Amino acid sequence: MQSITNLKNKLSFEDFKTEVIADYKIAVESRECSLLGRREVLTGKAKFGIFGDGKEVPQLAMAKAFMKGDWRSGYYRDQTFMMAIGELTKEQFFAGLYANTNLELEPMSAGRQMGGHFATHSLNDNGSWKDLTKQYNSSADISPTAGQMPRLLGLAQASKIFRNVKGINQTNFSSNGNEVAWGTIGNASTSEGLFFETINAAGVLQVPMVISIWDDEYGISVHARHQTTKENISEILKGFQRDNDSKGYEILRVKGWDYANLVETYQEAGAIAREEHVPVLIHVLELTQPQGHSTSGSHERYKNQERLDWESQHDCNTKMREWIIESGIATNEALIEIERAAKREVREAKRRAWDTFLKPIKKEQQELILLLKQLEVNSANGVFISKLKDSLTTITEPTRKDILSHARKALRFTIGESNSEKEQLATWINTIFEKVQPQFSSHLYSENARSNVLIKEVKPTYSDDAEQVDGRIILRDNFDAIFSKHPETLVFGEDTGNIGDVNQGLEGLQEKYGELRVADTGIREATILGQGIGMALRGLRPIAEIQYLDYILYAIQIISDDLATTHYRTKGKQKAPLIIRTRGHRLEGIWHSGSQMGGLLNLVKGVHLLVPRNMTKAAGFYNTLLQGDDPAIVVECLNGYRLKEKMPNNLSAIKTPIGVVETLKEGTDITLVSYGSTLRIVEQTAKDLLAVGIDAEVIDVQSLLPFDLNHDIVKSIAKTNRVMIIDEDVPGGASAYILDNILNKQNAFQYLDSEPKTLTAKPHRPAYGNDGDYFSKPSAEDIFEAVYAVMHEVNPSDFPKLR
Repeated sequence: MQSITNLKNKLSFEDFKTEVIADYKIAVESRECSLLGRREVLTGKAKFGIFGDGKEVPQLAMAKAFMKGDWRSGYYRDQTFMMAIGELTKEQFFAGLYANTNLELEPMSAGRQMGGHFATHSLNDNGSWKDLTKQYNSSADISPTAGQMPRLLGLAQASKIFRNVKGINQTNFSSNGNEVAWGTIGNASTSEGLFFETINAAGVLQVPMVISIWDDEYGISVHARHQTTKENISEILKGFQRDNDSKGYEILRVKGWDYANLVETYQEAGAIAREEHVPVLIHVLELTQPQGHSTSGSHERYKNQERLDWESQHDCNTKMREWIIESGIATNEALIEIERAAKREVREAKRRAWDTFLKPIKKEQQELILLLKQLEVNSANGVFISKLKDSLTTITEPTRKDILSHARKALRFTIGESNSEKEQLATWINTIFEKVQPQFSSHLYSENARSNVLIKEVKPTYSDDAEQVDGRIILRDNFDAIFSKHPETLVFGEDTGNIGDVNQGLEGLQEKYGELRVADTGIREATILGQGIGMALRGLRPIAEIQYLDYILYAIQIISDDLATTHYRTKGKQKAPLIIRTRGHRLEGIWHSGSQMGGLLNLVKGVHLLVPRNMTKAAGFYNTLLQGDDPAIVVECLNGYRLKEKMPNNLSAIKTPIGVVETLKEGTDITLVSYGSTLRIVEQTAKDLLAVGIDAEVIDVQSLLPFDLNHDIVKSIAKTNRVMIIDEDVPGGASAYILDNILNKQNAFQYLDSEPKTLTAKPHRPAYGNDGDYFSKPSAEDIFEAVYAVMHEVNPSDFPKLR
């Protein structure tokens, strides 16, 4: 433990004073940023504000214990911490508030996240890793309360893996697991299940994690008595405290305005976590929130005068100021000068950030005004264009929406006209969109050479005497090859380790590779995903197993809000190439057999969604994904583990391409599109249809996100002139998504001679019992009759009505 006294002994008193004063200056500057930030929102220059005022002093203490190589997974009030470690300037703070889309000026997210959401850059411009051990690291924040907690677990677990698993190349990623993961959360957010799930998991795993709870007694307007039993989160977590007989947490309490004790507490916490790999919880009490929760309201509405007076007296900056004077570190007059200078510097930083933000937009405004001047002279509707020009001219602080809205409205007045001025305006509008749209829409997926969709297919090859084996054996042997070849890979989930997963696709691999690389977890899907995200952010290649597709609903918020947006919300400066392994389809019963594809398709954009029809295809997907940078969900067919497949002789080399469909049977009458377990029924039905003279083409989608990048399905429809999508998802789910792609992106409508059809499950979960599946999901007979009905409409004489 390093105390203030020890710090003074190591430094001269003058150096010690200098350090304390520097801290106080940061605290004052951060507070002034919060105060001016609120004004910028209220004047309309910024859209929304949520600030770190009232939390400055404990964040200074945390920054002192934070070392290069460490990671933060935090709360959107940590601006002082980011300033203290040198990763956020005052100008960058305001650039974030104004949502500047220039990543150099707004390095947190290039305007993709609101202010208060912080990140550092893990990647070079080409997508390669920086040396994370030589820099301070912050994973990109998210707003959902407690959503930062699962990822924090994985960031901490990575240190345990690096320290204890031999053979991993730690270059750029770790110094023998010496890194601590630091988390922050507001006291009210500790009521979320994600907090408790993470706290429990970290205690079980014993990982180097320090979690700070900023406690100001409120969650927006709701007092702690409505949030937490006993109104005290560390009190009710006492059972997690470690002792001589059992592992657990070190739980520390400290007042958030007590600078000296805060520094000591954070030094102690950092040393415990770093050296012993024990999680530490710091309950930071008696904090305040001087401006209330956010710019959307005032805290005077829900705090009485007594509370407001207490907050004024116990404001952490005020208390630090009093301590500095009492300790003889600085005089009141010296601090007044620091405070005045801080106000000046923050105001100037705000002005520079705003001018820099506005400059390119005003340039575009002037360009458009000139174009409109030229256009009004040569247009029959010049008087209306002139009014638009005058309107645009009066806007002193324009947005790009203002500019483009005026430009596009002006273009309407030239309908039917033909002149060079009109063409210049149209070209200018197109150019602006080409330049600006990527600032808001790029980097949903990797855009460098390690993009998954660029990895070429390697087909399985077979010897003449290839053995027929259970599909699970192909998966098992492929995973064996992966773990042997890539020491940075690991897999974990419910029943994943000791028994080798519920379907024995990992049989015997824990014994071979150890409990850290093939690991069992508790029943806690959200933190299983969090483990994967955190470890992937740190350069490992985790495979997080969710036992059944239905269970992914427990983790959907983490997948959707965190994993799917990581690359996007950092504009390509962080990546988390996590592989999520799960299984689904066709097991009868209301649970374990639903198909959440429609929901996933709309909620996980940014994650590949892959639906292999057999285990050879699945093995190929895993091999492909490990060569690229994008996260993915692989849904194995639940009823395919015991089905026989030929064993390839190039198993570890197979690569299934992403975003590519496969034609399994050619035909001339109708194109049948499906995937996964349902595809097997379609294949069999296509043979039955031949018996009545219907020659169907059968296409396996294979990849839902991305979908048919080569537009091979429309090529099939151009030949057959008919299409049917067969899917076990509910109506309006994956089948509607597939049809939308075929019609609106591939423009297949021009080739259709018959109405495009979808055949789906009923709008409910499959009922239990032997007949539940038959009456809930598409059966072979359903498919046969649906296809026959299409052909009956085409040619009633050759295909008379069935029933």
